[in-house]
Amino acid sequence: MRQGFAHQAVLDMAPDDDSRAPGAAITTVLCGRWDHEPPCPVAPHHTSEERSGDEVRLRILFATEPHLEERVRQDIDRALARGELVGPDGRTSRWRLLGSRPVEPSAQESEHLARLTRA
Repeated sequence: MRQGFAHQAVLDMAPDDDSRAPGAAITTVLCGRWDHEPPCPVAPHHTSEERSGDEVRLRILFATEPHLEERVRQDIDRALARGELVGPDGRTSRWRLLGSRPVEPSAQESEHLARLTRA
């Protein structure tokens, strides 16, 4: 049975790079491609980003079986460590991973995580 989890990462990213690109990179690693049809094969997920200058904070929510949690977290880190993604417009966005760690889901995220566990 799937459970919901949260992960947080901080990136250094130039203001003219697309802050959505790291989320697409995560989707590519977890699902095989960033523009796939649902459902996600291993871990339904959602990535949100918040930019402040060159710093981009990511919040990744995902649902998976507990025995796959560590694999999904490693896949997230692997995607972010690559540091770049070519978008659909052919433009390459680049970033540097400053930190990544598991976090507790917030109360506000519980409904979203419930939807992900049912996906």
